[in-house]
Amino acid sequence: MTYLIIGASSGLGRALADKFAKEKKNLIIASRDDRDLIAIKSDLEIKYNIKVEKIALDFSSFEELNQKLFKENIFRDLSGILFPVGLMHEKDNFDLNEVDLRRITFANYLSIVHTINYVSKHSNINGFSVVGFGSVSGLVGRNLNVSYAAAKRSLESFFESIAFEEKLKNVNIQFYTLGYLDTNLAFGKDLILPKGSTLKLANIVYKNLKVNFKKSYYPLFWNIIAFFLKIIPFQILVRLYKILIK
Repeated sequence: MTYLIIGASSGLGRALADKFAKEKKNLIIASRDDRDLIAIKSDLEIKYNIKVEKIALDFSSFEELNQKLFKENIFRDLSGILFPVGLMHEKDNFDLNEVDLRRITFANYLSIVHTINYVSKHSNINGFSVVGFGSVSGLVGRNLNVSYAAAKRSLESFFESIAFEEKLKNVNIQFYTLGYLDTNLAFGKDLILPKGSTLKLANIVYKNLKVNFKKSYYPLFWNIIAFFLKIIPFQILVRLYKILIK
């Protein structure tokens, strides 16, 4: 069995690569930096005695996606694909320039949609596993990471829609809406809520590979927070926010 992990060089992607390799699954790892991929490939092959292929790929570019990833020989024997990938911009607000807006939208949403559509046409999808990851930043509108949050919310809706697609009824779907994890992204941040463990999440993902449809928040306490955020009228949330920032 071979699994493709897009965004495998760090954080959650690296944790997933380690977990799947430990379970003796062959891997195709994709990320932007080929130097990182070379080191990870060598480490996983030596440590776990599995086969690892690598693809250096900018997931925010449709041209690279089309040239490097969309090849039938890559997808023909795949058992599943995981998307622990994300692209953010430090000035992601309403003044974000068009180039970066397109890159953020493509990397966090459209690239994943294109890839899943390609998989559905070029792989044996019976029992195939697809795992996506959203962000709690997309729970409600806000004035930070505007495009990133919108793209992640769109991705969540797309994964929900897969559950209703008849031709994908035999595909095993997981989608996790993530809070902060113990990655470089959260390093040094003064966070009110605890960070989630990438290792624990990787174990959860692997355990649920053959579940027909699973959708959850992680860390798990976000299930409770999300419930209340969704039942509180949005106008009240806006008023509370404006009061808090005064």
